[in-house]
Amino acid sequence: MTVAAKISLGCIADDYTGASDLANTLTRAGLRTVQTIGVPADDLALPEVDAVVVSLKSRSIEANLAVSRSRAAETWLRGRGASHVLFKICSTFDSTDAGNIGPVMDALRADCGEAAVLVTPAFPETGRTVYQGNLFVGAVPLNESPLKDHPLNPMHDSNLVRVLARQSKTQIGLVDLATVTRGADAVRARLAELAGKGIGSAIIDAVFDRDLETIGLVAAQHRLSVGASGMGLGLARALVSTGKVTSTAASSEAGAAVGGPAACLAGSCSQATLQQIANAERVMPVLHLDPHRITTGEDEAQRALAWAKPRLADGPVLIASSSTPDQVAALQARHGRDAAGHAIEQAMADIAEGLVRAGVKRLVVAGGETSGAVVDRLKIPGFLVGAEIAAGVPVLRAVGAEKGDMLLALKSGNFGGAEFFSDALGLMR
Repeated sequence: MTVAAKISLGCIADDYTGASDLANTLTRAGLRTVQTIGVPADDLALPEVDAVVVSLKSRSIEANLAVSRSRAAETWLRGRGASHVLFKICSTFDSTDAGNIGPVMDALRADCGEAAVLVTPAFPETGRTVYQGNLFVGAVPLNESPLKDHPLNPMHDSNLVRVLARQSKTQIGLVDLATVTRGADAVRARLAELAGKGIGSAIIDAVFDRDLETIGLVAAQHRLSVGASGMGLGLARALVSTGKVTSTAASSEAGAAVGGPAACLAGSCSQATLQQIANAERVMPVLHLDPHRITTGEDEAQRALAWAKPRLADGPVLIASSSTPDQVAALQARHGRDAAGHAIEQAMADIAEGLVRAGVKRLVVAGGETSGAVVDRLKIPGFLVGAEIAAGVPVLRAVGAEKGDMLLALKSGNFGGAEFFSDALGLMR
């Protein structure tokens, strides 16, 4: 590979599965995309690409750390020619009142000198829409949906203007749907009006894909935007429609077969993942870990590896630390939220490392925090993005991995259909 001369779009994602979701979206829209893990080394060799998604694990860490890591990523991306940077957040706007969306947005806005930034987590194809500044999941406001109960960043207010105002040092405005439907010029005028009043960012409504296209045309003319993968879709389509990028097919190299044993790890506690685990039990061996034993220091990882290794030759296995929301709440109350979460993430990383040492070449991971811990432990610096398994979840081919060639799928908890694990393994040969 050679060092790419210039990239058209730089992206900073606040978790690894969200980064995969965005990279997949950009690839489907025709952009040649690489996802890196962490801020790359200055001498990282890249193929010729249109977009780079820098994956951070910054959604649930202290705000000042999230800011410093995001700034480092922006510096790297700008240094490779990115005139626009998207700060990619979760489509459910997962964040506490202390951050981290607001503090990171404020810092990046100050660094690039942008007057007013467009913000939206809307992604209609996954059921996330924004109307009058309120985030909807399907037909209900976020705070009435099951997704409100994220174990680390619960979301009990659907009004994003209010939510972001509690985090940001700047005033937050709104670009409503009526303005969006009048087209890009109307959005530009509204954004300029807000900037003239000293408002530094604006939640922008989006209900249909065409709204994202309008938003993308406007955002691409600025240096910074904030949003979920729907914002990425709008930006990608704007780059293609204006001729700045020539649309290409996804790299076939990314999905080339690697063979070898396969395994699945599930750390997410979302309802979707719990159902996917239940369905997987019909087609593959499944081991349920005891989160309490993990948090008290008992070696559940070694028990899991002893269980899995003799079974790998016969087909895929699944190891799950997932629990119901009530079980998670009880565990956090007993051991502390951060301590329990960290212990479980590290146990899953131990298991992943042991599985790869045992020869696993195809690994499916469910859960953003779990995926981050696993990829960090495996020391994978980046991925080529391949075929889509489910909306927002592509096949990823490791680039520069210490353990050699391997395929991965990194899934946010709520993503994927009921048979996700089987679907993923069917595309990862």
